Amino acid sequence: MTNIKSLGDLNAKTKQTDKFETLDPIKTFPEEVTKIVDVVDTYKEIVFLSSEGKLYQTTKKNYHEKLKAIENLPPIKSIVSGYFHFLALSNEEKPKIYGWGQNEHEQLGFNTKDEDVEKPTLIESLKEKNIGQICCCGHSSFFLNKKTNVLFGCGCARDGTLGKPEITEDFVDIQKLHENVAIVFGGHSDHTFISKTDGKLYGFGYNENGELGLGHKDNVLKPTQIKLEFPVEDISKIRHAFKLTSILTNDGKLYVTGSKILTGFGSDLTEFKQYPQFKNNNTIIQHIDCGYDLFVILTQDNEIWVNGIFDGFISNDSSVIRKIQTGNNLANGLSSYNQMKCCDENFIFFLQSNSYLSQDLEKLLKNGYFSDCNIQDIPVHKILIETRIGKTFDLIKKYLESNCKLNEIQDLLKWIYCDQMINFKRTNEILNHFGIQDAQKTKLLKNDLKKLLFDEQTSDFKLVVKNYLEEDDDDEEEEEELYIHKFILAARSGLFLNMFQNIEENFQKVKDYSGKSLETIELLITFLYTDELPITADTDQEFIKEEFEDIVEYYQLNRTIPIMDIFEKCSKI
Repeated sequence: MTNIKSLGDLNAKTKQTDKFETLDPIKTFPEEVTKIVDVVDTYKEIVFLSSEGKLYQTTKKNYHEKLKAIENLPPIKSIVSGYFHFLALSNEEKPKIYGWGQNEHEQLGFNTKDEDVEKPTLIESLKEKNIGQICCCGHSSFFLNKKTNVLFGCGCARDGTLGKPEITEDFVDIQKLHENVAIVFGGHSDHTFISKTDGKLYGFGYNENGELGLGHKDNVLKPTQIKLEFPVEDISKIRHAFKLTSILTNDGKLYVTGSKILTGFGSDLTEFKQYPQFKNNNTIIQHIDCGYDLFVILTQDNEIWVNGIFDGFISNDSSVIRKIQTGNNLANGLSSYNQMKCCDENFIFFLQSNSYLSQDLEKLLKNGYFSDCNIQDIPVHKILIETRIGKTFDLIKKYLESNCKLNEIQDLLKWIYCDQMINFKRTNEILNHFGIQDAQKTKLLKNDLKKLLFDEQTSDFKLVVKNYLEEDDDDEEEEEELYIHKFILAARSGLFLNMFQNIEENFQKVKDYSGKSLETIELLITFLYTDELPITADTDQEFIKEEFEDIVEYYQLNRTIPIMDIFEKCSKI
């Protein structure tokens, strides 16, 4: 059972072309596919990436029937696409990059100009470049070494699309382009943004519609700093269409620049402006995405807004962004689908959250692992509810049972355990009663669980970690007490669940962790509480990596968790 659904064909010539009631699940993936984590597309084809690192490709016409696995590849970490080509980055210690599709502009880095590459092919020249991020723009490709912060690229160099004015050829092979690059942002566009190690945002390339936000419509041949009314560190997402750049901030505000056909303003913009539809109300944007000529917005209360070119839905010359009229079935169905991928030919795909923390804690609502109280016969966990609401459990229970229906209590618990808003309006009314005003703006679950991490006062279990240290040929025993909460670790780890279910009540389990450092065990428990690894420059990175490779299997963690990806993401080096 995969986690991906599509909204369907927005070209549908029906009596209700502006109303959609349900999401259409994609049922043709093999049974072993547990989760789809990304979708990219070219002019005619779509590629899906599963959590197991497998790729599945299909055509846009009859995509259900023609879905097939791409074989003979190592596990894949990420995929990107340009107008007519795909790139894939492997999930290996020494990552490899594979390219396929059109190579007319040498965008794949192969010496096969004017020849299509039918299947993923290793780009040999990048094998020793230690590439950590890949990116496509139109007919160009970018490859970033995340350790040296050197950006390589190839493909079309017209209009400054590679950001190197000294390049005079139209098309170039893979070469070094820029230094001190932290992240590169591309899309279905001929312009590119890069975030540099100086903490500033730069843009270059095609700009005839103002899509770089520099105050003019001249093409830009080299990286030029973008002036924003908010700090670069506040940026959550940057998405590009052919004539548009959109930026979503961490607090759910949306800024755009570029063509009026996509921005929703009455004229082209040459500087970033906040959407008027969302500027003066409480609407929070949770996700945005772009196709070549399609821009889609998903709000936190599950409204879908669109602009662009839709045959039979929105006229080509429209400059007004529209809200898709959705029935209750669709709005409720979107509650757990808070990621969105937009493909041309009017495909919109919705993916479930990648928060393993909220997915695991959702199990507590179904089976009540180690619950210590109840609300209307629903088994719950007193400490978690008190931590999240900030009031005593007795006060919370009394109010809910006196003022709320059963389904409203269940909706509130969904927010407490999973950060999901099912009944947006009513849940906020309940939270407002307890003084929580901005629950829809901020994901609070992770921060609340951090308060419980190793907290002796609220803990219901003491884990004694024993390590044996060699000193002067004598074994010396070191012990450390870690205070934990059974219900959290039981929901996250099969080993902890089995351990807690098979010990006597109040028995303080002593677990021998010989050969495992205390630092590793603390990192593991921190990860189970927060989905984060607090790794610093002082951490013995190689040692911890080796231990975590073993510990994922030992603790029976969800096998789809990309533990090494999380490690690398959290690493400060």
